[in-house]
Amino acid sequence: MTTKYNNVYLNETSTVTGPYESKGPFSKLYDKSYDEFYFNTKTWEQAESKLIDDSVDILLAKIGKTKFDIDLFISGDLLNQITASNYAASRLKIPYLGIYNACASSVEGLIIGANFVEQGQANSVITSVSSHNNSAEKQFRYPVEYGGPKRKTTTFTTTGGASAYLSQEKSDIRIESSTIGVVEDLGITDVYSMGAVMAPAAASTIYKHLSDLKREVGYYDLILTGDLGIYGKKILKEYMKVEYNIDLNNYDDAASMIFDIEKEPVYSGGSGPACLPLVTYSYILSEMKKGNLKRVLLVATGALMSPTTVNQKLSIPSIAHAISLEVVS
Repeated sequence: MTTKYNNVYLNETSTVTGPYESKGPFSKLYDKSYDEFYFNTKTWEQAESKLIDDSVDILLAKIGKTKFDIDLFISGDLLNQITASNYAASRLKIPYLGIYNACASSVEGLIIGANFVEQGQANSVITSVSSHNNSAEKQFRYPVEYGGPKRKTTTFTTTGGASAYLSQEKSDIRIESSTIGVVEDLGITDVYSMGAVMAPAAASTIYKHLSDLKREVGYYDLILTGDLGIYGKKILKEYMKVEYNIDLNNYDDAASMIFDIEKEPVYSGGSGPACLPLVTYSYILSEMKKGNLKRVLLVATGALMSPTTVNQKLSIPSIAHAISLEVVS
């Protein structure tokens, strides 16, 4: 389903990261970074919730508002029952929608927030996501202390929190349109090949978005996926060519950008709900405001498995959602 918007603006954003991200290529563009994984809390799960707290606090300071000025808070994460978001919401006391589309949650939140703002049901919306490398690894694979070897196709969950403020107040960046994707399942069961799992969903959503709006791929200066990594990025380009006869020449992947893959032990690149917004809210938006990019299509991808289904060797469904950002001329 594709929707166009007339009066929705991305007014401001905030980013908070962990130690690996702070050593990456966009380190100077983040609002705050930690040099360890606990952030003065007792557990990794509490640390992940703190990422949301910090990003919301920074965002509110940037826009000169308090939590009492916000109509709706939307947030998602990877933990069971999205507990990082739930605990943050319990402290904020803002009307709250908790969401889960795995690593596609960032764009899901933007779409939901944009719909509320466009319809005038909310004047001010904050949408957030978080992920934490150690809490995600413990939940979906093995605790990091286990020290188990991983394949080179594995992605490395980003540690970060990202928040965005949406309203009808005009700003430099507007949300122009969105496409809600469908769940794809090609029967892949390998939890260490998330790029292969999610590439078909990304391809489906990109094709649907372009078809619905009758646009050529070159309409966008950049199409940016979220969590495919260096191998999934190649798969998507080949899949788009074979399945839809589309050459993705104006394309990149946030998971392939967020780390220095040659120097950091991050396997095939990043993943996690925070991966795409950390790159977007730091580097991409700065490039848009400089005039280097005018139209960007964000395509967040998510693998919809659970620890139980992985242990049962079931196939891994995937989803992708897209949202179009445009510089206001």
